[in-house]
Amino acid sequence: MLEILSEKLSKVFRMLGNKGRLSEKDIDEALREVRLALLEADVNFKVVKEFLGKVRERAVNSQVLESLTAAQQIIKIVNEELINILGGGQSRLNTSPHPPSIVMLVGLQGGGKTTTCAKLALHLKRSGQRPLLVAADNRRPAAVEQLVTLGEQLEVPVYREATTVPSKDICAHGLAEARNIAASWVIVDTAGRLHIDAEMMAELAQVKQVLNPTEILLVVDAMTGQEAVRIAEEFHAKVNLTGLILTKMDGDARGGAALSIRWVTGVPIKFIGIGEKVDAFEAFYPDRLASRILGMGDVLTLIEKAEASFDEKQVQELKKKVQTATLDLDDFLDQLKAVRKMGPIGQILDMIPGFGKVAGRLPEGGEEKQLKKVEAIVLSMTPEERRNPSIIGGSRRRRIAKGSGTTPQDVNQLLNQFSQIQKLMKMGAKGKLPPNMLKAFQ
Repeated sequence: MLEILSEKLSKVFRMLGNKGRLSEKDIDEALREVRLALLEADVNFKVVKEFLGKVRERAVNSQVLESLTAAQQIIKIVNEELINILGGGQSRLNTSPHPPSIVMLVGLQGGGKTTTCAKLALHLKRSGQRPLLVAADNRRPAAVEQLVTLGEQLEVPVYREATTVPSKDICAHGLAEARNIAASWVIVDTAGRLHIDAEMMAELAQVKQVLNPTEILLVVDAMTGQEAVRIAEEFHAKVNLTGLILTKMDGDARGGAALSIRWVTGVPIKFIGIGEKVDAFEAFYPDRLASRILGMGDVLTLIEKAEASFDEKQVQELKKKVQTATLDLDDFLDQLKAVRKMGPIGQILDMIPGFGKVAGRLPEGGEEKQLKKVEAIVLSMTPEERRNPSIIGGSRRRRIAKGSGTTPQDVNQLLNQFSQIQKLMKMGAKGKLPPNMLKAFQ
């Protein structure tokens, strides 16, 4: 996510960090590089001009220039101004005082609108809400079938009618159904087009009049850069948007849409899509994205993902096994599965401060292949071998390798790594590790 922009800004800040005290000339040179990086990232030129103006105004302050930590202070200024450009604080969904609350999703075809409806439904369901999906995209029969399929997978009800029924009538009937089943949220998938036209806008206006929605969210592809900003401006002018959902943020290496759209339109980004899976969806936090852009990670999102993936009882049992040095390969496999539930390893590394570059250097899909290989090796072992890996000799290693589609060398490598983990646990249980490492055993 925003890898190219992050890499270029990191180079600028490394250059500043090597200079010690800074002059006004140093800052101007650095800001020229930042300007080029932002323009190459397809950020709107007006946004770039305002952003750099504010950064320079604060950076040439005498206290900053005379400080021995000037580079760090400038990074702090850039971080704060990035947060402002992205919208300041988090923008949550508005709720209706009289349920159900209604979300009307709009957008062009190909932006991921139907899938996003399902992602939003899952997000609300996980927070304890009762969503109903309404398939009102009668222009594209495949969209109706897609939404019904996704609803079945997520166990979320979907209201549908024949595609010959006008969308405004489908919405009116869907709203009545929501009240019948006591749904707390209604998520409406509206019809899109390949381009913005008067007919589509007239239809959306009719649907809006019928629904009186709490939220009108535009779903737009972040990878289209300034085109996404233009589309958002046009939709906002016609239907008065309340929020934005940027899809395909995981593929947006530049960042133009994310850094421009809020400032240009005045409409807050409320969610981002970070993958194809239905759970690859996050609430948008300007401070967290700014932190990722500057290579500072996103620890809060990482913690939230971990809390959602790891069962508290399992965590306590694991801690007890670590403290008593009794962790076995079954436990190792359980933790591997939990980590994989958190999302692609590249995305997880990107959230750890300082590891963004590591994630960028990994071969595409390479980390997932390695995890699958480890999982296959452990699953090819007998229960006794997982509990007591020391019994695995040459013939057993060959059998495990054959069963997992790997080589005996791969099996040896895993067993050696696990042996090192066990040694560390035993040293920790006896209090023989350095104080900073011992904290993990307390």
